[in-house]
Amino acid sequence: MLLYPRSKDRPFHLGPFPLESLPADPDRIAREAERPHRPRGDGAPGDSRLAAAADHYRDIFATFLDGTPSSEQAPVPNDLQRRSIDIKGAAYFLDASQAGICELPASAWLNGQARPPHKIAIAILVERPRLPEPDNPARGWIAPATHAIADMRAAEIAVCLAGHIRSLGFSARAHIAGNSLLDLEMIAVLAGTAVRDSDGAPVHPYLGRNFSIAAIATDYALATDTPLAQAALRRGLMRRLADWWGKDGAQSGRERARRMRRATHLSRYPMEQVKRIDRPTTLIIDDEVPRVPKRAAFFQRALHGDLGDKAKGERGRFAFKTPLSHSMVQVIRALVPFQNGEVANTATPHPDHAANARAIKSLSYALGADLTGICETPRYAWFSHREDGSELQPYHRYSVAMLIDQGYDTMEGSSGDDWISGSQSMRAYLRGAVIAGIMAEFLRALGYSARSQTNADSDVLHIPIILWAGLGELSRIGELVLNPFVGPRFKSVVLTTDFPMQPDRPIDFGLQTFCGNCLKCARECPCDAIPFGGKVMFNGYEMWKPDVERCTRYRLTNARGSACGRCMKTCPINKVVDADGALLTRLASFLGVNAMWLKPLMVPIATRMDDWLGNGKRNPAKKWWLDHEIVDGRVVVPKATNERDIDPARKVDPAQQKMAYYPASMMPAPNDPSANAVDRKAAMAMRDMLETPDQARARVAEGGATPAIYRPTPPRALAGAGADGAPGNPYK
Repeated sequence: MLLYPRSKDRPFHLGPFPLESLPADPDRIAREAERPHRPRGDGAPGDSRLAAAADHYRDIFATFLDGTPSSEQAPVPNDLQRRSIDIKGAAYFLDASQAGICELPASAWLNGQARPPHKIAIAILVERPRLPEPDNPARGWIAPATHAIADMRAAEIAVCLAGHIRSLGFSARAHIAGNSLLDLEMIAVLAGTAVRDSDGAPVHPYLGRNFSIAAIATDYALATDTPLAQAALRRGLMRRLADWWGKDGAQSGRERARRMRRATHLSRYPMEQVKRIDRPTTLIIDDEVPRVPKRAAFFQRALHGDLGDKAKGERGRFAFKTPLSHSMVQVIRALVPFQNGEVANTATPHPDHAANARAIKSLSYALGADLTGICETPRYAWFSHREDGSELQPYHRYSVAMLIDQGYDTMEGSSGDDWISGSQSMRAYLRGAVIAGIMAEFLRALGYSARSQTNADSDVLHIPIILWAGLGELSRIGELVLNPFVGPRFKSVVLTTDFPMQPDRPIDFGLQTFCGNCLKCARECPCDAIPFGGKVMFNGYEMWKPDVERCTRYRLTNARGSACGRCMKTCPINKVVDADGALLTRLASFLGVNAMWLKPLMVPIATRMDDWLGNGKRNPAKKWWLDHEIVDGRVVVPKATNERDIDPARKVDPAQQKMAYYPASMMPAPNDPSANAVDRKAAMAMRDMLETPDQARARVAEGGATPAIYRPTPPRALAGAGADGAPGNPYK
């Protein structure tokens, strides 16, 4: 508790609530099996515009309920308990509130339904969102949609899990609200996730009736859970005290109460304590920052062949070459066509910009965002050209930036570049796409133009928006923002809109001092892509500029894992800052935000102590997943796995670090679909062309011209220019 989170030794697959410690009732299985078959109900459609948007996304998920399993079964363990750990761990990784497994009795099938040869059911429970305060406009939006939101999230989890199991070569069908062949309440009881009350309704010992249910039926043999006894609902004094403290490392009642006390437009982290300033803490010369084409992004360049055949070949699988990540990317692709749409003819008046901002934040948190900020969209955040080379003009005034936590516990079990890394990215990208997609659809129904800007298809660069929306500062990792409470452990999604909102302001929590005195991410980078030296000016931004080519190549071609998040894993700010976090971490976080004058003294101590405590090492209690790789359509055990910890003794001379820089002038033409091989030698020589921040300030003060290297390569006159021959976006 002093040095480590209370959950440090709690196996991840047990979930956030200590149901494993509650009394069980094996006889409940027979009593449930004797219950009569229930008729099938298709569920009522949502009765509000927000509920309709959530139902629409649930219907998209419904297209993935079933499917054909892989033709060859994966090499899974014979140990049924280890299989169950993988499945339940995946459910909690996808943010199920509770998960359980049971044998599937005949009586669980609804009347008149064909019964596939499925013997096992997996129950998924999802807590419904809180209602906003009475004076928050979002209350009227969310109140009639709480069931629809939780039903949608349960469906998202269920279809991803079912797809994961089918990739392993076993039959699996998801059952969700409005599209179930199973008695979902019976499955919840049999799987040990709920108890029937006197009315026969399922009740969770901690959530009460405030949850939605989905299930997966499968022929994949798994170890099952035992139903809970009726006594599980009785909470005597000793149990209340244990729950308040956090029994067996489970989420404590103190933490749940803390979150419930916070207004719904605030995240669970105290961002309101962070110092607000007028401009980001790193220099941005707004007039000099070029708008760049999508073609210039290094993952896009790899798709075109700029990084060679090997990188091009891996571009279509590097982050989704495992069964779980592959199941998620299928759903991500299905959401792209719905990122934009028709706007209602008449806009519902919303004149109070401050109230609108509170409402949008409350809505984002109800849908599952972890941190949300708002800004006016900077000119240079818009890409200049689309993937097909066509010019892109800015079209929305406001941006809502949302951060999706990639999961502290799962990150703790990982090396950062092993076989779960790609799934961490895909889970966050999927969650963000769903949240922003529903919000955009809802705003369009209110009469305001809105579009979700996702990893799969975005017309904006997220980094400048996150900075201006007050969610973090640029870090040593380079083109990555750190938040004071989750560090770099997030993926972002953006909603652009004309819905009027009061913008947030940038923040200062002393990160420039911290990163200036900490080299841990650079030291632990497996491809030496993070600089040990000082900051430079790159395309109008002050930053520690990473070697993006080297980073991209490693993430694409990592043969011992899927993609890479090693810098996130090892960053000292990758911590849990809540009532269940380590007291030392909470104190350091508080002082770091509220007593920044201590930073020069604290940072050297904090960085050394982070290594001394072993932070950045793998925690075996948190490794729930099975290591698998999809190769030529077959799921196999990987030939090797990255099993790194940390190397505090490693030293690098910044002068010997060979970094490559590709400014705007070295970008390929935005409409050129052919391979433009990178010139690494020229990119390394570009180091001598970059200014320091002080040199840039002096030049601007003297009225000096914008460096020529900030001018992007213009479009070329090409035969058949445009979409013809362009690789496009692999998510589509």
